[in-house]
Amino acid sequence: MKRRLAFIIIIATLAAASCSTTRILQEDQCRLAENKIIIGNDDDYPVSSLLPYIKQKPNDYFIGRWNPFLYVYNWSSGRGTGWDRFVEKLGVAPVVFDSTAVDASKKGMLSHLEYSGYYDSEISHSILKKKKNVTVKYDVTLGKRYVIDSISYEVPDPYMRELLAADSANYTVNVGDILSEKDLEDESERLASLYRRHGYYGFTKNYFFFYADTVRQKDRADLTVALENYTRNESEASARPHKQYTIGSVSIVPMAGLKVRDKFLWQINTIKPGELYNEQVINTSYERFASIRLFSSVNVQLSEADSSMVDCRIMLTPSKLQGVRANLEGSFNSSGLFGVTPSLSYYHKNIFGGGEYFSLGFRGNFQFRFKDPTRSNEFAISSSITFPRFLLLPVSLFQQTLPRTDVNLSYNYQNRPEYTRIIVSTAYGYNWNRNKRSYFQINPLQFNVVRIFNMDDDFYSNLKDPYLINSYRNHFDFGGGGMYYFTTNSATNPKDTYFYLRIHADFAGNMLSLFNGGLKQDEKGSYLIWGVPYSQYFRTEISLVETLRFGRQKRLALAGRLLAGVGYAYGNSNVLPFEKFFYAGGSNSMRGWQSRSVGPGSAPISSSFAIANQTGDMRLEANLELRFPLFWKLQGALFMDAGNVWNLQRASIDGVARDERGIFTSENFFNSIAANWGFGLRLDFDMLLVRLDAGIKAYNPVTQQWHSPDMWLRRGGYAIHFGIGYPF
Repeated sequence: MKRRLAFIIIIATLAAASCSTTRILQEDQCRLAENKIIIGNDDDYPVSSLLPYIKQKPNDYFIGRWNPFLYVYNWSSGRGTGWDRFVEKLGVAPVVFDSTAVDASKKGMLSHLEYSGYYDSEISHSILKKKKNVTVKYDVTLGKRYVIDSISYEVPDPYMRELLAADSANYTVNVGDILSEKDLEDESERLASLYRRHGYYGFTKNYFFFYADTVRQKDRADLTVALENYTRNESEASARPHKQYTIGSVSIVPMAGLKVRDKFLWQINTIKPGELYNEQVINTSYERFASIRLFSSVNVQLSEADSSMVDCRIMLTPSKLQGVRANLEGSFNSSGLFGVTPSLSYYHKNIFGGGEYFSLGFRGNFQFRFKDPTRSNEFAISSSITFPRFLLLPVSLFQQTLPRTDVNLSYNYQNRPEYTRIIVSTAYGYNWNRNKRSYFQINPLQFNVVRIFNMDDDFYSNLKDPYLINSYRNHFDFGGGGMYYFTTNSATNPKDTYFYLRIHADFAGNMLSLFNGGLKQDEKGSYLIWGVPYSQYFRTEISLVETLRFGRQKRLALAGRLLAGVGYAYGNSNVLPFEKFFYAGGSNSMRGWQSRSVGPGSAPISSSFAIANQTGDMRLEANLELRFPLFWKLQGALFMDAGNVWNLQRASIDGVARDERGIFTSENFFNSIAANWGFGLRLDFDMLLVRLDAGIKAYNPVTQQWHSPDMWLRRGGYAIHFGIGYPF
């Protein structure tokens, strides 16, 4: 009884302490709870543009004004004990209000407003104190703005004046715009780049001077743009004429004894001796060299050889030429099924001395239950080589980007209780990018050979879906495909808000169908090549992902994904090849389910498979994940997933109908959407992120039942996943 009472007292004490976010503060200290900015004379002005100039920011909040880690920090007794160090490391310290930061914030905001074209703005402030929490309120009155009434350009040099006039369609400052120092600075930088692209080496925006007359007309300004022979930091005594430069000598220097063919390096380079200096050409060469994984750094050095010539020296520092990478993913669900996916790969970045990237990979997938002989094993070997050029096409066609040619070959062995399958695949294609945001891949040749043997007679005879029965046949694909990828941030682990779109498409059998007249047919009417039916289908998948960064130092993130895919068999096939079906579940999909254990639709898991292998003709999925820091390199996550796979074709085959519960229809769509929620932990080492997620089923389309809390930890109610990298 005494122990129970002591336990209750401890819990009550911690609960009481956790209700305060200021308990550890000194008597004369307060916590900065909030900054408020009120624009008094313009409701449409974006307040967010002023927030970066506030010098002291309050603590981040998750929902409303709540941050649980603030409360955890206040569990400290202040005596420096081990417990104190633990909760201070786990929690977040309250921001102690600093009154001196208020005036500095006002000064920064006023400077920004004037730079943006609001002249003589005013800001007053008030400090609202409630107990030991402070809210600082900034009342802003926006200043006067001037409309540009006329613009005149003073450019003494005739050729430079001609270049400026020819670019008039691209002017970003025009009559009728608001006078703004920011816009003028941006325009001067754009015009400086224009001149650097036409031979004016070393030209900067500081050669432009702006004069605004705001006296002649009320609320209007006459703008004069003058191009001088001296910079804003110099006097007229330093004036010198602007000159155009040509490229002198060009040398390419591989560092650290890197052995690479000269022809390969000169094919990448776009800087030619004797040509007019062009900043864009210099940047293009830099980007082409930097895109080669062979080099860790690229340094383009320019130096004046004389008064009209620039020499160029390109220094190339090699990266690590070869290495080994390892990866491991795992999962476990409440039915006792374990899944382990190890992989190991070797790479060489200069296998033939011309920047060719070679890789050889090994991958396994093992699913099992302890004390159960049932096993599913998969082993794959893949190799690829990437050439930093378009094979069979002249290099001169690609001056702005560096295209690549990919050749891939893989072997996949699958041993399941029901059958053994071997898949041999090869692909030949091209890929290139534009502006570091858009990436293209085209595979004019994709070839797959699929052989199935050791088929369990009971398994095959028990298959009820006629389309599934037809998918378990030897076949091969001959076709092509492509991929388009767009991103707003190409960094490996972006720290800002970003978005990406990925579209993938495959097709097969269309070219072969042109020769049907000369091909033999089997008993089902399928045309054969080498005694095996060829597949004919179209398959596409689209994924949209956006990650919003917010909070202090943008350490909070809300990531969302929408995914849709569909495949359709026609012509020589009445069903997709099994390896082209869609599936859901697993560490990167519906995390309340094991991989391939969802759908199709509300159909139950097939009893024909010892280990779940549910698939469909189409897939729809939506994911939402809140990511937040905990302590050290540990992050937390809360997530929700919703979606499923469905079948499309419902016509009977050989008189056998398909299960209606797995067919996509508008009537059963909402009742057949699976849903789960969950939480996860991530260890973020910048270049490597280790992830552990626990997904809990919320709605099961098979039973069409929402899971109550007492069902969450039951058999079949949850799944645990281990992986590398974010799920999306």
